[in-house]
Order: sequence, then C-alpha cells, then structure tokens
Amino acid sequence: MGARGAPSRRRQAGRRLRYLPTGSFPFLLLLLLLCIQLGGGQKKKENLLAEKVEQLMEWSSRRSIFRMNGDKFRKFIKAPPRNYSMIVMFTALQPQRQCSVCRQANEEYQILANSWRYSSAFCNKLFFSMVDYDEGTDVFQQLNMNSAPTFMHFPPKGRPKRADTFDLQRIGFAAEQLAKWIADRTDVHIRVFRPPNYSGTIALALLVSLVGGLLYLRRNNLEFIYNKTGWAMVSLCIVFAMTSGQMWNHIRGPPYAHKNPHNGQVSYIHGSSQAQFVAESHIILVLNAAITMGMVLLNEAATSKGDVGKRRIICLVGLGLVVFFFSFLLSIFRSKYHGYPY
Repeated sequence: MGARGAPSRRRQAGRRLRYLPTGSFPFLLLLLLLCIQLGGGQKKKENLLAEKVEQLMEWSSRRSIFRMNGDKFRKFIKAPPRNYSMIVMFTALQPQRQCSVCRQANEEYQILANSWRYSSAFCNKLFFSMVDYDEGTDVFQQLNMNSAPTFMHFPPKGRPKRADTFDLQRIGFAAEQLAKWIADRTDVHIRVFRPPNYSGTIALALLVSLVGGLLYLRRNNLEFIYNKTGWAMVSLCIVFAMTSGQMWNHIRGPPYAHKNPHNGQVSYIHGSSQAQFVAESHIILVLNAAITMGMVLLNEAATSKGDVGKRRIICLVGLGLVVFFFSFLLSIFRSKYHGYPY
C-alpha cells in the first residue's frame, strides 16, 4: 500500500509544478537579483564605514584634534554611514581675524581632546575635529554660521538637534563645561586633566614673602595694622571684585569680549541676562568704584570743617561722579533686562 502511494504523490507534485504560472519565474529571478544587490550594497556600506573609522583612528593617533576642510567635512561628518559621534569646533584662528576668544576656546578644546585621547576609555565612538573659517568657508555657509567659536555635536544617526549646539555665550567654554555637555549628548564621560600650572603657587609664595618681609622690616612699628582706612580699602577691593562677577568669570570661563567676524564690531556688554563678558565685569568694577568714590567725596564735603569753597568743589565733584557713573551703570542694567546671572 505504501509503495503504491509514493508514485501517486510524485504525480500530484508534478501536476502542481506544471500548473505554476509561467510569469512567476521572472519574478523569482528578479527577487533573487534584488537580494544579491542588497547584500552587496550592505557589504559595500560596511567596508566604507570601516575605512572611515580606520582613517579617523589614524588621525587621532597623530593628534587629538584633526583639522577639516569642506571635502573632509562632507565625507566624514555629513555623509553616511556613521557609527561615531563627532565634536566640531568652528573657529577662526588666523591672525588677520583677530579673534582672541577663538584662541582661548581652542586652548580649552585642546585640553578636553587630550584628556579623551589619553584616557583609558578612549575608543572609536567619539572624535574631535576643527573647521577653520579660512579653510572651510563653504562649511560655514552651508550651516548658515556667522559667529565663531561654535561647538557642535554631530550624532551617529540623523541631523544635529538644537541641543547639539553648545551654548557658549551662557555657559562659557571651559573644558569641564564642554565635557559635561558631551556627556549629556553622547553618554561618554571625559575626565579633564589640566597640565600643571604653577603660576598661582608662585604668585601666592611671592605675596606671602612680600607680606612677611614687610612685617619683619616694620616689626618695631606695627601701628599700620590698626589703620582703619587701609582695611577699608582692602574690603572695598574685595566687594568690587565680587559684585562685578569676577568669581562667576572664574567658574564659567566666559570670553573677554565678542567680535563679529563679518563687520569686525566688538561687543563688551553681553546682551543676555544669563551671561557676561570678562571686559563687562571690568567695566562694572570701575563704575562701582567711581560711584563709591563720589559718595566718599560727598561725605567728606559734608563732615569736614575746612574752607567752604573747597568743600563746595569736593561736593560738586562727588555729585558729578555719582550721577554720571550711576546713570551709565543703570543703562547697562536695563540692557541686561533680568540683571546678572550671579
């Protein structure tokens, strides 16, 4: 029974094959060719990605930050495939650009990139590059970028979002702040290692030596320690430094000023209430000192018992200092809208 059933099944299968539509064979052939082409395209894409990563790793072995022109930017950053993140600093370091902020930001950027390159966590998932305006003008035009320096993160997939542009004006360009921003965008945590700087230690040692020498020379006459005017001047200097934002500058590391790369106009007052320039803090310090001096002169004119004409001149000078510099200070505060960030 089983022997007779086998030929019957073969005859039924043969009849099914004979009844297949003749147009299905070209379709199957096309599907096979399509699968082969897709497989070849995927292999080609993998090879291209491997070549790009290998080239980037080779550049990174030579220097922590590699410079890019328009062609390299389009090939390694804009064009797929990519499986790595790229941090790019758009800058203008040529001397004729006179961008002092760019040089300061570049120093912090070098510290950050070196910290990543020599860390134990270094891998091919994050690279640091730079596009100078004079070497990649077309890149600046393509991105509609009109200011420098600017830091951007280009993710492995998709286009950069708004948060992928570092808010330099508000946060500053310190290496630690850049590392925190990179950690938020890429989940790569970089521990910043700064080169040893002994200038602060040397300055402190010189100050201690100077004070110690002065006390030794005046060891028989130390009445100046009880001088109220001297201590008042020291206190005022500390107050002026703190109220002008010197500590905020030390923590945030803002640029000294901003120069527009198109018209060359230099801005010393930051337009946002969330940031300031170093030059702006110096201006505020001078204004506060001038107003204080005016108040001291007014008090001196009111309490002294000297010549009336002299007292009147002192009063007018003090009043002029207070009115003029206070109006200047008030105009700056109004331009900041919500005040200062500290």
